[in-house]
Amino acid sequence: MARIEFDTLLEAGVHFGHLRRKWNPNMAPYIFAEKKGIHIIDLNKTAVKLEEATNAMRQVARSGKKVLFVATKKQAKDIVADKVKPTGMPYVTERWSGGMLTNFGTIRRAIKKMSNIDRMKVDGTFDNMSKRERLQVSRQREKMEKNLGSIADLTRLPSALFIVDIVKEHIALAEARKLGIPTFAMVDTNSDPTLVDFPIPANDDATKSIELVVDAMIAAVQGGLEDRKRDKDSGTATPDEEGEEENEAAAKEKPGRKHTGKKAVAEDTTEAAAEAPVEVADHADAAEGEASPEA
Repeated sequence: MARIEFDTLLEAGVHFGHLRRKWNPNMAPYIFAEKKGIHIIDLNKTAVKLEEATNAMRQVARSGKKVLFVATKKQAKDIVADKVKPTGMPYVTERWSGGMLTNFGTIRRAIKKMSNIDRMKVDGTFDNMSKRERLQVSRQREKMEKNLGSIADLTRLPSALFIVDIVKEHIALAEARKLGIPTFAMVDTNSDPTLVDFPIPANDDATKSIELVVDAMIAAVQGGLEDRKRDKDSGTATPDEEGEEENEAAAKEKPGRKHTGKKAVAEDTTEAAAEAPVEVADHADAAEGEASPEA
């Protein structure tokens, strides 16, 4: 996938970080400078890391595996929901339920309960309930739909996670790390990039910045799905890829089976940015107004 141009990243405000006093020292390699007490992210390194992440994401999608997108902050939830839904990938934008990965069997049973309630409405059981019982069941169904509806088709643990803001989504990140699931994430200057397999240094608070990165990841997913379709049409798909659907069907029979935690993503090596760091001082004058919020 082609690398996103420096100017495109600059216009989206990807370079604005948090206040200096909120920084994480592990982000030092990705910080270009400081302007008026605000850290400026090195966009040359952002471009390289974004290219690495999109290449790896494309390979995950090409293998027919699922990627779970996680973004519950208000700036990102609508963007992620709107852009991920057409790809058929699962996503969480309302609330991360503790144990969604580490206690996946229980989550699957909750999703199955949603299906049972829908079946009750069709077969007439719902009509035989009292008004109070129908109201309670309906409310329960609405609550489950809000929190779990977007992962209803996730029949097995995802093969990768994409996260917007690992500070806010620290529980999701911790569960993925515990299970050995590869992680892709936007990391701002207050985040620890060493916790992520494919960190993308970027402003994770500005909507334009989030949309730009999410667009790149969605494009990688769609590219991988198209590659997979071509491979299947030409008969060149690997046995592991062809058996993915069978594995998902088997997972429906055993929703609580133990996950091996084995990573299936191999990092693609990319060339380091050849360009010299571009001076961003002229653009940083507006940092106080466009930088990541202090809170």
